[in-house]
Amino acid sequence: MLDRLPVEIVERIIAKIPDTDLIAVSKVDRVWWQEVRREAYKRWKNYATTIGDVYCEIRALRKHYIKREIDWITFEDVNDLYKRWINRLTED
Repeated sequence: MLDRLPVEIVERIIAKIPDTDLIAVSKVDRVWWQEVRREAYKRWKNYATTIGDVYCEIRALRKHYIKREIDWITFEDVNDLYKRWINRLTED
């Protein structure tokens, strides 16, 4: 039955599967493997873009701190927040 599913249905199913289970689903057959690969790339690209944005914000924050435009306490708080956010993203 699984080998007869239309590709559109497989795409919808795979889009709802958590990241941790993608590898297991890819072993169903070739169509599933190809769709899992596409979905994994799309998710990776989204994570990479988000991490890049956060990294740019951290760099901008450091520049403001070096120029003494922001307080040390504010810098530490925000920098820690960004680091926790990046750690959470990279865990997924």
